[in-house]
Amino acid sequence: MDREGVVLVVGSARQTYREYLLDSASRRADLWLLDGAPNTWQGPYVRHTSVVPLVDQERLIPNRELLVKTAQEIAADHPVTGVFTYDETLVVTAAYIAEALGLPGLSVDGVENCRNKHRNRLALTAAGLPQPRFAYVTDLSEAVTVAAEFGYPVVVKPRGCGASIGVVRAADAAEIEAAFTVAEAASHTGAPAYEGGVLVEEYLEGPEISIDGALHRGEYQPFFLARKRIGAPPYFEEVGHTVSVDDPLLRDPEILRVLTEAHRAVGVRDGITHTEIRLTARGPAIIEINARLGGDLIPYIGRLATGIDPAFVAVDLARGLGPDLTRTHTTGTVGIRFLNPPVDGRILDIRLPAPGDVPGLVEAAAMVEPGAVLRLPPHDYIARFAYVICRADSPSACDAALDAAAALVEVDVEAFQ
Repeated sequence: MDREGVVLVVGSARQTYREYLLDSASRRADLWLLDGAPNTWQGPYVRHTSVVPLVDQERLIPNRELLVKTAQEIAADHPVTGVFTYDETLVVTAAYIAEALGLPGLSVDGVENCRNKHRNRLALTAAGLPQPRFAYVTDLSEAVTVAAEFGYPVVVKPRGCGASIGVVRAADAAEIEAAFTVAEAASHTGAPAYEGGVLVEEYLEGPEISIDGALHRGEYQPFFLARKRIGAPPYFEEVGHTVSVDDPLLRDPEILRVLTEAHRAVGVRDGITHTEIRLTARGPAIIEINARLGGDLIPYIGRLATGIDPAFVAVDLARGLGPDLTRTHTTGTVGIRFLNPPVDGRILDIRLPAPGDVPGLVEAAAMVEPGAVLRLPPHDYIARFAYVICRADSPSACDAALDAAAALVEVDVEAFQ
């Protein structure tokens, strides 16, 4: 691989979830990091770092104008061959940088059509693609009216949050007020462009999958398909994922048609997306399209399952190169299970099984240090203290291994009164 020039990486995100990507990307190209704080763990993986402090640390709001200006200054003195991000809060900024430097990318308009869930719905509607019925509402009375029209249950969610933050299922009229309150409050925790109001959507029955796909010059190719496990109802906390290298859904013609047409509809051409789909009795329906690689370590277990390195794919696409999606594994399933505390509280101690304690256990790791405070929805989200990863010959065997490994994880929690 030609390493001439540098690839700009916009943001590094949390070490637990994204270090493996920065590590791999550094093996594919020389990286120049644009980040909101000086290096800590990122140092070994980047040649240079430019620090551009966030406008709002609590809401993770970047200084877009200064980031674009900084990227232009770097490009004036160094050959910049690509730009990408895997951070949801920075996907729009990365698109502006790519546009300013004349580099391949998902395009500003295309990224906004993904980041803003209302715009995403409107673009899919214009293309006649399958999705839940929806309405954007700004007050509770509108939400009550729309929910009655759709019929319960409904899903209420903010327009611009990730990781299922603020997404709530309302089973009946008695639950719609609480769902609206949670979703509307969550909309004020991120970028101001997406605050206020919520989407009310028809609830679709059926299992949920996610697909990480590569776009090169407008051609879409899926490469990881994960089957999702959701917990903590009425919220949509993602508690696990499994990736099978030979999953037949990757060859399903209707799923492939919907994915291809959906990406054309939102107007993205070069980069990686993470699409969530519900498999309903009416066929596959799009829940959302995200302008980045999947979170929750899905690309990590995807790499373990298939041999495809998602960071290599991201770097190649950022440089305008066709991605290498060759699978080096032909069979098997790899899965991850996240562990949440039973109550809100302070983590005192975590005890983990080791590979060998459970057949198929690949990895078990703590996600927080003792002393960490974790709160369950609706007080907070992604309250995970550990995860386990297992490998098996089949999805059912992998699920059984994950169950067994998770049962061996122990946690001591000082519960809040």
